[in-house]
Formats: sequence, C-alpha cells, structure tokens
Amino acid sequence: MEAPSFFVVLSSFLLLIISAQTSSAQLTRGFYRYTCPSVEQLVRSAVEQKFQQTFVTAPATLRLFFHDCFVRGCDASILLASPNSKAEKDHPDDISLAGDGFDTVVEAKAAVDSDPQCRNKVSCADVLALATRDVINLAGGPFYEVELGRRDGRISTIASVQRRLPHPDFNLDQLNSMFSFNGLSQTDMIALSGAHTIGFSHCNRFSKRIYNFSPRHLIDPTLNLQYAFQLRQACPLRVDPRIAINMDPITPQKFDNQYFKNLQQGMGLFTSDQVLATDARSRDTVNLFASNEEAFNNAFVEAITKMGRIGVKTGRQGEIRFDCTRVN
Repeated sequence: MEAPSFFVVLSSFLLLIISAQTSSAQLTRGFYRYTCPSVEQLVRSAVEQKFQQTFVTAPATLRLFFHDCFVRGCDASILLASPNSKAEKDHPDDISLAGDGFDTVVEAKAAVDSDPQCRNKVSCADVLALATRDVINLAGGPFYEVELGRRDGRISTIASVQRRLPHPDFNLDQLNSMFSFNGLSQTDMIALSGAHTIGFSHCNRFSKRIYNFSPRHLIDPTLNLQYAFQLRQACPLRVDPRIAINMDPITPQKFDNQYFKNLQQGMGLFTSDQVLATDARSRDTVNLFASNEEAFNNAFVEAITKMGRIGVKTGRQGEIRFDCTRVN
C-alpha cells in the first residue's frame, strides 16, 4: 500500500514544478525593475524623437508589432535580416512594412543599451512592445502598462509567414478564424482593426474594390460611392505603386474612434474593414466603438495586451539580441 502514496507525493511534486515553470513563464509589468529601471523612459525618449521626425513612425511601429506577434509569436523575429532575403520581412505580406518602424526599434534599443546598467539586458521584443505603446499614446491613443519579459527568437523564415496574416479581402469568418488561432476573440479583432485609424495602404491593396469588383459591379456596392470616386482620384489606374492612402480620411493622424464612424458610412478602405459593419454579427461592436471612444480604448488595450502574449519566449528560451537585426 506504500507505492500509491509515493506516486501521489511524486505526482504532486511534479505538478508543483510544472506550475512553477508555468507561472515563471508569465510576462510581468515590472520585469526590469531591478535590472534596467529606466527602460521605459529610455524607449519613450527615443520614440518621441523619431515620432517628431515623421508621423509614419506611429502606424509603422504598430503594424510591425502586429506582424511580429502573428508569426512565431512576439519574439522580434520580424526584425531579423537574411543575407539571401529569406527572412519573415522578405515575405510579400511583410515587404510593405515601412522602414520607419524598424528604425524606431533599432534607435530605441540603442538608447536602452547606452545605459551601462541596461546594456544587453532588454530584448528587442520588449523594446518593440514598449515602442508600440508609446506611438499609440503619442498619436492621441491610450497609455497603458506593458507586460514585459519576452526573449528574442533565433529563427525567421519567409515560409513561416504563409497564411499567418489577414488579407484585405477577408470576410468575418476568415478574420475570426485567424484571430481565434492566436487566442483572440471577435471583440479583440474588431478593436485591433481600429488601429487602422492611423494606418495607410498602397493602392494595389484595394484597387479591385474601386475598378473591377465583380462582373456586375465595377465598384464594391458596400463602398460609399463618393468615397470610391475620391479613391479613384488618389489611385488612378497604373498609379505609382509607392503612393500610399490614409485608411482614415477624416482624422488620419489621430488615434481615435473615427475609423468606426467611417465604417458606418461605408468608408472602410479594405473589404476586411467594411465587413465589420456590414456583417450583423460584428455590427453592434462597431456601433458601440463608434459611439463610445472610451469603450474602444479599453477594448483596444485589453486586445493588444493579449496579443503581446502570443507565443512569447521567456526564461531561458531564445536570447537577448545585442543587435536586433541578427542573432547573437
């Protein structure tokens, strides 16, 4: 009769170890309290400087964080460069990521490492998470506490991006499926889509909606007709592919809830934007966020905090990269 009690004790001990490992793998808000207490001020200062140079810093950094987290988790693998163009950033879905986002992280990391107490102690993944919070706030959005403790990944492949990022023509089911795969709800997805309030896009990403939507409709019937003609003016056929269009034509440089008000008027730039208002399953949330900016801000903070936990490496996983563009 002694054996069963021994196994009970052993099982309990193993469970205790496992739970301890699980809890230690959690991100925390005061992770650098003792190792680099000035990390947030150092990042903020560098981000402010970059933001003052160009507003593109804000949407570029925010989009970079999203693209990083949805592929291999939030491990700064999007920042890694490949000598033969085979890294994540070289995938067609990532090739349009603006250089200002990458520059923001590199400059913020350099600012952190300029402090002898902090040198080589703060991951590029955490710098990106902090910089994202700061650009949102600098653009007029909410300030929120960032959970920290991520480690940097050592792998970045072009193949890993395939079918991991939403496309402009996604319907609600496709959006929900992709976000659910990453542990995010429909409300999270709608709130994170609100980041398009400061976003921009190249014409080729939506030109089908305004020129050859279907055999019966040249223009997408869910698109506000006046807005469609404005888009045609900004994006004529054979337009320079470098031309970029603001996703929120009303307050393009302010992080606010105008994006959702635009959706109510048929002014979502992508099909994946407008579907949020046309599909009855998501419409109520769009209407709530359009009428209540505080509700949007609260939902956005909750969603981006959850997104920041996707597939994180902690403890002894990964590394603290010295140079964000290459492994140690």
